[in-house]
Amino acid sequence: MQLTPLIAIHLSAAASAILIGPVALWARKGRVQRPKLHRAFGYAFVTMMLVTAATAVFIRDYDYPNIAGYTPIHLLVPFALFSMTGAFWHLSRGNIAGHRGAMQALYIGACLVAGVFTLMPDRYLGKLLWAQLGLL
Repeated sequence: MQLTPLIAIHLSAAASAILIGPVALWARKGRVQRPKLHRAFGYAFVTMMLVTAATAVFIRDYDYPNIAGYTPIHLLVPFALFSMTGAFWHLSRGNIAGHRGAMQALYIGACLVAGVFTLMPDRYLGKLLWAQLGLL
């Protein structure tokens, strides 16, 4: 697998979501709430996650156990879409706790867990990173 424009877009959107997500989650916690910051970073986070999920559908890998090029990590695409849909559904009904839970699950599952799987030494990005660090 090579770094194609599609993979570069996917990687950029995912990295942006990983950086933006904590700000969106943090801006509504604590004594000092920042609703404008929360909303701006929240929309940016959701946009980056939508780009990440959409581009992931077109990235195929036949080197691992797969079905038509889709590997187990692709199961995070419907998870991400379901989490985002659920988060906005909860928000539309005034269920802030449900919205918070769905967005936290999205960040942990689709950003952090996916990041760990992506950086495993036998995957493309993992090979790049660990080789640059001299650990492979």
